[in-house]
Amino acid sequence: MHPSLKNTPLVIATRESRLALWQAEHVQALLRQMGHAVELLGMTTKGDQILDRTLSKVGGKGLFVKELEVALEEGRAHIAVHSLKDVPMELPEGFALACVMEREDPRDAFVSPRYANLAELPQGAVVGTSSLRRQVLLHGLRPDLQIVPLRGNLDTRLRKLDEGQYDAIVLAAAGLKRLKMDERIRSIFEPEEMLPAAGQGALGIEIRSDREDLRTALAPLVDMPTWLRVTAERAVSRGMGGSCSVPLAAYATLEGDTLSIRAAWGDPEGQQPLVRAQQQASVTTLAQADALGLAVAQALQAGGAKVQSH
Repeated sequence: MHPSLKNTPLVIATRESRLALWQAEHVQALLRQMGHAVELLGMTTKGDQILDRTLSKVGGKGLFVKELEVALEEGRAHIAVHSLKDVPMELPEGFALACVMEREDPRDAFVSPRYANLAELPQGAVVGTSSLRRQVLLHGLRPDLQIVPLRGNLDTRLRKLDEGQYDAIVLAAAGLKRLKMDERIRSIFEPEEMLPAAGQGALGIEIRSDREDLRTALAPLVDMPTWLRVTAERAVSRGMGGSCSVPLAAYATLEGDTLSIRAAWGDPEGQQPLVRAQQQASVTTLAQADALGLAVAQALQAGGAKVQSH
């Protein structure tokens, strides 16, 4: 153990939603098993406070990360645990992703009190989602549905569904499984039907980039196959402009050292059909995974997908 980590407890900065706390406590338990003393620093982020507008309108995914980064910068915390789906594609100067952990189910879940799956929904049914990716993919599957914004943490979203504001909602399967709420999942969308978001279901741990001691301490938690997959997915997203206001799906699988990646881009205005691209290559390093993802982004653009300008 690095001398600077010997006597001081590691402090994890985390959002205070139930899912974020589960993620932080999960990392805390693993680090404790490795002999570290670990404390949590719970924080409310802008993304947790602004619930009346879609994320893409108020500044994107970084809203869930910024306050945690300030805590790292000021030395109040050593590491921040994030849902990788919420982490901006380009981290600010001075920060680094030190670790990507083993992935939970990356797929999307169909949740409804009355209907078993998407096909059962009546014409014009109201479906809630906060994600532009899910909106364009749902629209591609069922153009007749009314797809309306849905914000808030997991419990808030489920409550709005149960109050009858929506006929169904679409959520990440990973969050429901982590919180032992699998019974709410009526059906799972296979990737062929609804391609997941870049990084969905994976946890990333962020540090200040000058903390090699922390990088070393976190190394046992790294799941390299997951890291290779999500690096390629995030590179597609970065190549397309990289914010959550891009209606983009990217999903990679790894067999042996063959990384296959599929991506889909949708027009948020609904004027253009979905653009899809896929590629595969032999990949053993993060740099190779990154290059493959960027190649897929170029293929999407060649097919008519528009890069999001900031």
